[in-house]
Amino acid sequence: MLEIQDLHVSVHGTPVLKGIDLKVEAGETFILFGPNGSGKTTLLMTLMGFSGYEVTRGKIIFKGHDITYAPMYERARLGIGMSFQRPPTIHGLPTGKMVELCGRGRKMDIPAMAKRVHFDTFLDRDVNAGFSGGEIKRSELLQLMAQQPNLLLFDEPESGVDLENMALVGKTVRKLLDGVTHKMLSNQLKELAADGLVERIDYNEVPPRVEYRLTPNGEALMPIFDDIQDYIRKNTCKSCCAPDTRRGCCE
Repeated sequence: MLEIQDLHVSVHGTPVLKGIDLKVEAGETFILFGPNGSGKTTLLMTLMGFSGYEVTRGKIIFKGHDITYAPMYERARLGIGMSFQRPPTIHGLPTGKMVELCGRGRKMDIPAMAKRVHFDTFLDRDVNAGFSGGEIKRSELLQLMAQQPNLLLFDEPESGVDLENMALVGKTVRKLLDGVTHKMLSNQLKELAADGLVERIDYNEVPPRVEYRLTPNGEALMPIFDDIQDYIRKNTCKSCCAPDTRRGCCE
């Protein structure tokens, strides 16, 4: 469904991503780990087509379409949806109208959908205006429910969400991911933490904020992954790619 080929991205002229290769099939779930500033959000924003994230090399293929330089609305039309870490406030646009736009004319019972995420009393309020962290997440989930995307991108979905809203977010995400449960994601994180590869950091803030980061043991594995990726680029494509189909990763 999604294929990223030798992706290089610069932000304001500064290279951030170099040689990213990833393939995601329908029904698969991937979790990106890395320290702050390692490029996780940059990759998601690039996939969504935000301005300021310049692709300097490589390709992004989604459902057979080359969307490397496609505008954001075209990516959304093809079926990419995203929940942002810090979504913008949009004054003058009621949340209910935003949900309607996300549905692209699809017949929906918006009040009933909003009630499922305890958001039915917010539909007349401007998008994210004065919303708490949990309310923002519920607003985004409602928009994703209306959009019904094929590919869901979540940028730190637990950040800024209290325990009550976290349970609601997890329950709704389970339905959106069609078989991939919040428990599955949590178990993967617990296994990585038990192996000493990641650590969970809970900040004593209101609203609550949670981060995951690589431990020294996890970071120690990164050069090994880099070596494996370099080996694949240097040895796999050279033997199978014809001269007229070779990509940058073959060089």
